[in-house]
Amino acid sequence: MASPTTRIFDNRQQMVEACAAWLVNRIAQTPGRFAIALSGGSTPKPLYALLATPDISRRIPWDRVHVFWGDERCVPADHPDNNARMAREALLSHVPIPPANIHAIPTEGEPEAAAAAYQRTLQDFYGASTLDPSRPLFDVNLLGMGDDGHTASLFPGAPQLDEASAWVVAVRNQKPETRITLTYPALASARTVLFMVEGAAKQPALTRVFAGDSALPAARVHADGEVIWYLDRSAAPGL
Repeated sequence: MASPTTRIFDNRQQMVEACAAWLVNRIAQTPGRFAIALSGGSTPKPLYALLATPDISRRIPWDRVHVFWGDERCVPADHPDNNARMAREALLSHVPIPPANIHAIPTEGEPEAAAAAYQRTLQDFYGASTLDPSRPLFDVNLLGMGDDGHTASLFPGAPQLDEASAWVVAVRNQKPETRITLTYPALASARTVLFMVEGAAKQPALTRVFAGDSALPAARVHADGEVIWYLDRSAAPGL
């Protein structure tokens, strides 16, 4: 497995601009449909907004892009904490992506049933119920990292960290709201896993992740292809 690539930027704006340029080029270089899993949180929001600007949006063949999510809170689709709502407001409602290409995680009903439904969505898109390392599910899986080293909705010490067969699971009793998350096998099924991490508050956990501390979920993420870390300098002193 190749070692991760790390790029450190002076500030978040530089990181966002570099990530946007990288994504535009990667989409252009990928024939056929392009599948990307988005993350929630505050870090990627400026990236989504930048991708929605006319100068960049017109360089992206949106009819080929399929959008998924790595995790979601079990809140209504119009709730302020809904990850898909944030992406719609910052990006998707401003670009000509076909509605059928937007694959949000369902949040109605029982979380376990919603997780199973999203797994079926992924498997239907993939065309198989078993992941093949030579044929990744995602072209790009965009991930963030919390101050505690969690990524997607995989939290330190949670039982979901050991899930090896399901692609999507419900996550109870880790945060005030129940969540739905992709598991490690699904997160890893990507040509590129791209982490975006910024802020001094992330530095202690990031140091442990880069030291290989497997107690932190982000340290256990790998990819069938490559892993790239985009960091701002305040998150990465000493790296």
